[in-house]
Amino acid sequence: MELLSPAGNVEKLKYAYQYGADAAYIGLHSFSLRAKADNFGHDEAEEIARIKGDKKLFCALNIYFHNQDLYRLDESLDQFEAYPFDAFIISDMGIIRTMQKRFPGRDLHLSTQANALNSDAVKLYRDLGFKRIILGRECSLRDIARIRADVPDIELEAFVHGAMCLAYSGRCFLSKWMIDRSANDGSCAHSCRWDYRPLEGPANTEMVLEEAERPGEYYPIYEGDGFTSILSSKDICMIDHIQDLKDAGIDSLKIEGRMKSIYYTAIVTRAYRKMIDSLEGSKDPQLEGYREELMKVSHREFSTGFYFGKDDIEQPTGKMEASPYKFLGSIGKEVSPGEYELDVKNQILTSQEIEYIGPDLLFQADNAFALKDPEGITIEKIDHGKPCTIIPGCGVKDGYILRRNIQKE
Repeated sequence: MELLSPAGNVEKLKYAYQYGADAAYIGLHSFSLRAKADNFGHDEAEEIARIKGDKKLFCALNIYFHNQDLYRLDESLDQFEAYPFDAFIISDMGIIRTMQKRFPGRDLHLSTQANALNSDAVKLYRDLGFKRIILGRECSLRDIARIRADVPDIELEAFVHGAMCLAYSGRCFLSKWMIDRSANDGSCAHSCRWDYRPLEGPANTEMVLEEAERPGEYYPIYEGDGFTSILSSKDICMIDHIQDLKDAGIDSLKIEGRMKSIYYTAIVTRAYRKMIDSLEGSKDPQLEGYREELMKVSHREFSTGFYFGKDDIEQPTGKMEASPYKFLGSIGKEVSPGEYELDVKNQILTSQEIEYIGPDLLFQADNAFALKDPEGITIEKIDHGKPCTIIPGCGVKDGYILRRNIQKE
């Protein structure tokens, strides 16, 4: 079973692979539904190929194309040639012929945006040339098992962790309506996640919602049987149900989150890697610890999505679980015996205990480390983005992540 992780930039791609992903998915500028992710430009292909090695890499071309977008795509195809893509993730059927003709050796994966939820749809897409279907998030395990039985000659991929959407697989116009940023063009403002409060409308004739940062802008509430028009969905977490997904016929487990931090990418990927390996006979003695670390990453209230029914996921949530840790940075290459480059993401003080985590290191505390500036002078603190090296008080490796337990302060 493949583990597929998100990568919003080159740095995240490195950590996705290093912390256990078999494959990663990225977006290219202007053609991805995560337009606010850093995404990738034409000058990074060589570095990406080096990081990728023998793992898999998929390219998300999952916007819906207007005619002007088709012209831009045609002008960009030479750029795509330089990347070591194994497959293209597509939602718009209008570009299939172009991609098949230009890249005959690359696979096509159907985006979840296409909302494939049944066997007949999957058969149709298979006949069009798709090798893999990324099922709509609305599929239940029963739906998946039926699709697998009916279409055994297709790869099936499903989201197992991360944000859910109030619309069918993200095909939502709420952001476009409110601030003229369309989710279907990669510019979703996540309007469903904003903080709203109900109050009586200006005319005292209806109930409306007012967003915390937009006082005086009123959105009417149209109530039905157990719903309102603006909801914030629970996140999905299937870490305890991987065997169920495998039994249903899923080939690839997909983690959402190209816009999230390398800390999120590393912790979540690592937990699913350990769980998959455990089910395949290689159980880590600290398996429960890796699972618990996953639960400590900032997230909205977890659910199992639509896999076991829709009652849970249809209930909105405003509840956030904050992480007890602050992400501080990451260890780079060893520049001299026991001294390492340090990529600083938040302020680090030598007077505060830090922790390291690694692909196979649950966590290790360190209150005996030292910091040096580029001139080799020992310093007591370093701020975000400033160059420095670290002399750890315990063994570390390139790619280890630094954090601080803010609950101890």
